[in-house]
Amino acid sequence: MTLYPKLINDALATVTYPGTKKNLIESDMVADNMRIDGMNVSFSLIFPRDTDPFLKSTVKAAEAAIHYHVSPEVKVTINTEFRSKPRPEVGKMLPQVKNIIAVSSGKGGVGKSTVSANLAIALARLGYKVGLLDTDIFGPSIPKMFGVEDARPYAVNVDGRDLIEPIEKFGVKLLSIGFFVSPDTATLWRGGMASNALKQLIADADWGELDYFILDTPPGTSDIHLTLLQTLAITGAIVVSTPQNVALADARKGIDMYQNEKVNVPVMGLVENMAWFTPAELPQNKYYIFGKEGCRKLAKEMNIPLLAQIPLVQSICESGDNGAPAATDINTVTGQAFINLAQAVITVVNRRNKEQPPTRIVGVKKS
Repeated sequence: MTLYPKLINDALATVTYPGTKKNLIESDMVADNMRIDGMNVSFSLIFPRDTDPFLKSTVKAAEAAIHYHVSPEVKVTINTEFRSKPRPEVGKMLPQVKNIIAVSSGKGGVGKSTVSANLAIALARLGYKVGLLDTDIFGPSIPKMFGVEDARPYAVNVDGRDLIEPIEKFGVKLLSIGFFVSPDTATLWRGGMASNALKQLIADADWGELDYFILDTPPGTSDIHLTLLQTLAITGAIVVSTPQNVALADARKGIDMYQNEKVNVPVMGLVENMAWFTPAELPQNKYYIFGKEGCRKLAKEMNIPLLAQIPLVQSICESGDNGAPAATDINTVTGQAFINLAQAVITVVNRRNKEQPPTRIVGVKKS
């Protein structure tokens, strides 16, 4: 029996690729590198990306089709190529990002996302290139806070890779799982699915050159935090708390997570949110409704800086809900407080980079 390309291509035309629901020839997946030597045939199949879920099954189906339609005696060698270059390996992601800052909290409801959003905007207002990633897969809030809930990121091709283009507003590049799921539907994912989605938002996005990459992390300690620590070399963490004792107890756990010897991410400092209440009609008055100076005492006890005390005013909630965070207006008390926070963060990050070695990514133990 004599083999020739048409025989092979006719066999491959019987194989449907699930990604396009067309056969391999119609899907233009057979590379122009077929080699035939007696009863040996080799060629490449071109897939959209290296993580294609149909890759293995399609390769097996192609081999089986040649054996069935041509001859079981044919020795088939199928290589794979990808239209999109593979994702960079861990340790080589985000090469143009200078500083990665995780904004964390020991418990929910202390205003961590508010601090993340306003810190990012304040840094951008000071002239820095800033990205903000909403890593709270199960409760994303950044799209609403920036007034871009209806935005849908699109793909761009960068150096042979199809990447997600972040949404940009107030000078900040944004991504959130909230752009890709219904805001009215609960995200019911197992930990592995959430971690994979997060890795895509980090590695498969066109973040470009950034001075500061802010990570708005979920409250507490979870799989998501571990994924971040195993994926990125985080420059430092900022822990947000309110002044009352129950919040401070959880803040201690958040600080301990980063200072754990296996993690060893520097804690840049504490931010005391809702430090006091100031009514709009009495701007000079301060009412310590959640306790007084709780974070200042904790910062002194843990020997870390207190970066800022953010007052509780009605407008800070309204501005977040209306998609115009407080830092967009530096002529307000809270707007100026976030500018001061950004300046403090710049100072501690510069000091950290000068005095301490780069953070290492947390290793993954293979069982």
